[in-house]
Amino acid sequence: MTDRNLKIYDLLDAQHSHAECELDYGTPFELLVAVVLSAQCTDKRVNMVTDKLFKVASTPEAFDAMPIEELESYIFSCGFYHNKAKAIKQLSRSIIERGGMPETREGLMELSGVGRKTANVVYSVAYGGNAIAVDTHVFRVANRLGLVDAKTPELTETGLMQAFDEDKWSHLHHLLIFHGRYVCHSQRPDCGACTLREYCKYFLSTSGVSNDNETL
Repeated sequence: MTDRNLKIYDLLDAQHSHAECELDYGTPFELLVAVVLSAQCTDKRVNMVTDKLFKVASTPEAFDAMPIEELESYIFSCGFYHNKAKAIKQLSRSIIERGGMPETREGLMELSGVGRKTANVVYSVAYGGNAIAVDTHVFRVANRLGLVDAKTPELTETGLMQAFDEDKWSHLHHLLIFHGRYVCHSQRPDCGACTLREYCKYFLSTSGVSNDNETL
């Protein structure tokens, strides 16, 4: 890991010292459901929905038995509720058929409809594994900072894994999410509130400022 990347990590950690998963959950399975619901939806909205939903159903067996119309009525406000309800039903059936909730990234990805990003979130947050889940915030901030120069989430994940020590991966994921969510917005990044300006390739290129830290 380069001195520049370590400095960026430390600055992010100082600015977002309490960065962590903002989805409410009680079990790894509940987190998996919440992550499915969070696609193109805010964590705040998901938490409002799961606060009621998990009181009615909180296990694969309960979701498998729940009529899909009932499930849709609970998750309607999360958006794309038809697809999300179908995905939750399918992954619940997958877990039942395999005899329990998988605890590895590879096992999670074997569940019906569970992709790499979702698996990485559950693996790192619920099971304490080392992984980097690349959502829109991670993708945007990592590229703007120049931590990677990648065109896809998959390449962004690979680049970040190469750029940082493995024991920093999971926390880095949360730091980048918080920075993208609260500072480095998509349309109007709040560069004035950012402590990484002298290291940020986006800021340096748009402001016309040069800095030797860019090459460290």
